[in-house]
Amino acid sequence: MTLFLRILMTLCSVTTAAHFLRFGTLWDALPVAALAAAAFFPRLLPRPVLILAAAAGALLWADQAMNLVSWRMNSGMPWMRLALILGAVCLAHLTALMLLLRQTGARVFGPLDGAAWVRTATALVVVSVLLLASDKARIPLLMGERFFPGSGIFWICAFALYGSLVAGWLLNGRTAEVRSRIWTFFSAVFFGQLLLGLAGWSIFLMTDKLHLPVPALILAGPLYRGEGFFMPVLLGVSLLLMGPAWCSYLCYIGAWDDRMARLCPAKPGPLPVWAPRLRAGLLAATVLIPLVLRGLNVPWPWALGLATVFGTVGVGVMAFASRRSGTMVHCTSYCPIGLVNNLLGRVLPWRVSIGSGCTQCGLCSKACRYNALNRIDLEKGRPGLTCSLCGDCLPRCPHGHLGYTFPGLTRGRARQVFLVLAAALHTVFLAVARI
Repeated sequence: MTLFLRILMTLCSVTTAAHFLRFGTLWDALPVAALAAAAFFPRLLPRPVLILAAAAGALLWADQAMNLVSWRMNSGMPWMRLALILGAVCLAHLTALMLLLRQTGARVFGPLDGAAWVRTATALVVVSVLLLASDKARIPLLMGERFFPGSGIFWICAFALYGSLVAGWLLNGRTAEVRSRIWTFFSAVFFGQLLLGLAGWSIFLMTDKLHLPVPALILAGPLYRGEGFFMPVLLGVSLLLMGPAWCSYLCYIGAWDDRMARLCPAKPGPLPVWAPRLRAGLLAATVLIPLVLRGLNVPWPWALGLATVFGTVGVGVMAFASRRSGTMVHCTSYCPIGLVNNLLGRVLPWRVSIGSGCTQCGLCSKACRYNALNRIDLEKGRPGLTCSLCGDCLPRCPHGHLGYTFPGLTRGRARQVFLVLAAALHTVFLAVARI
């Protein structure tokens, strides 16, 4: 029966893809044809996605059958053979749907458990956001669509598949390794496209208005110019959805600091006692200096020069301080946007909590590169201000006392919802990772 299900899914996929190819383009047909691969690679797509695809296919062919049969009947043309053919195709999709819902589907594609629903929810969020953004944007948002006009739906489905896979990887208990790799991948794509754009391939840039990729300029840039609030709004939306996790999943510079800190063979070391004061002072300077420059009508090349110096020093902090200590010194002591995110994170609902039964064994501290689980934090029973909700510490606790919390959700459900948001936002940011 499992082989029958695989063959049936392949036939349904190919038939429906042919329908889209006839009435649309190759780009419309490719995502449907790709469902045939899922029949023989069960881990490619979660079972709920396949169930939804089979149900959608049945509805599509039922609608086609009714419309075409009605048209032929009204035109006085023969309709019985058409009704039988389209009815058989619809029945094949319904049969695949029933098998996917039953034990046969469970044997091939696994149970309808939390992991399957997390992967499905991530894919649906990615599709919804990218469809909405593409519809509202005045220019092609997706890179592939710039090279291949009309291919938007294909790339949206491809990113949905990627997001679904990322969500599954994050759930499997190797959060730190997976998060670091996808974060590095995002940063590489981001800066790779920037460099190609600056080299003369303007197709790799979102617009011709460049933004120096220093996180502090998300705040300082609009204060100096008095306009250009897209990045602060984008940051604000991510904060509302994920709290300070922008600093551990979505920041294009933070991935560098993460990589530098991981080069240190020793466990993460403590920050200097003066680090919080330095960070607060840099935040104050990030606000005041742009306002002063604007008030004095200082030309933009001078402002850009100051920003470049600040960014260059930040790279030096990563290369020397973070690499030697194993702690992400740039993110926790130098970046003013990180402090803004941490402060706002205190009033937002997402938290990593420490259970009352914590033995303070310190194993979680060895995984925290944000210096948020030192001895004092464990004694207080909550992570420190620099916690970015990265989740690296969760699998390190042998007693399960660490977990995500959100009002109204259990710890397990909160982790699932958080990872859906993290994987989906990472994928969306990757899809439009251009300056």
